[in-house]
Amino acid sequence: MRVAAGLILASAMSVAMTGAAWSQTPAKPAAATQAAPAATPAAVTPAAAPAAPPAAAAAPAGFVNPPPPQQAPQPARAACNTPGALGVARTVEIDTTGGPGFGFEHFKELDFLRDKEVVLTFDDGPWPKNTPAVLKALADECTTGIFFSIGKHATYEPEILKQVYAAGHTVGTHTWSHANLNNKKLTEAQRKEEIEKGLSAVKWALGGISPSPFFRFPALQHPPEMVTYLGNRNTAIFSCDIDSFDFKASKPEKVVETVMKKLDSKGKGIILMHDFQKHTAEALPELLKRLKAGGYKVVAMRAKFPASTLPEYDQELLKDVKLPTVSQRPVNSVVTTVNE
Repeated sequence: MRVAAGLILASAMSVAMTGAAWSQTPAKPAAATQAAPAATPAAVTPAAAPAAPPAAAAAPAGFVNPPPPQQAPQPARAACNTPGALGVARTVEIDTTGGPGFGFEHFKELDFLRDKEVVLTFDDGPWPKNTPAVLKALADECTTGIFFSIGKHATYEPEILKQVYAAGHTVGTHTWSHANLNNKKLTEAQRKEEIEKGLSAVKWALGGISPSPFFRFPALQHPPEMVTYLGNRNTAIFSCDIDSFDFKASKPEKVVETVMKKLDSKGKGIILMHDFQKHTAEALPELLKRLKAGGYKVVAMRAKFPASTLPEYDQELLKDVKLPTVSQRPVNSVVTTVNE
């Protein structure tokens, strides 16, 4: 998505400790989270096995942040049987306590990638045809990514999102409806609802499994109050280093060209793409080959603890999904011609 000017930088890493008060009464409810391995130090560490939950981050009076849920470990990635595949060079574990920020577009503090390392990220899914095509391209090269799912899309295509999780990819969230949270017409309660209901929707789509506490703002628009809110929710915030601008691309070759040109200039980084976009799905096989040929290596990011949803938003979500026939799913995801 597009990066707009005026986004906050410095407040990102101080989010968890900010004492600004805000209303804790949401307009409507929602929430969700994910499982992940465990390890050791602060924000980025090698992956390991689950450990005890972190201490609660400082929060305003009256704020109740549920502890991370106890759930079974996420399925591991399939063993790679493809000689010479791109693969995964290393896996890092993220302690999301306090809401660390990643992606030098907006957050400069955590420079954990080594030269020639990349993190593949995909926004706006799950989506028919495109997300499965992205999953196949990643599987063919035995590699992985982070999928920032829109809550509504997760309720439209829960089985596709389950496939993402079952394949061992990291699942994060991207609001309920892809609303720009910098929109001045939105109240604070509505902004929180977008975040929390999106989380609850992804949890629901995964069959009650909480995704990772990894969040990306739509259009990379970071309202300071919501950065603080996510910090107190112990949720990592993702910007990017390299924007593919695939939503503007007229053909898949343009996606590859844009990513590789920026990557060769910067040498490493978190790459922003969209599994919602047809051209991205078409471009990914060639892009992965170019990454491999260029000596780039993929880093997997896992959360130390799954996200914790808020019960009131879980309940509110059920009001929306209990009658799926009135949802706004596109026709091609409902009706398929099987014989003509």
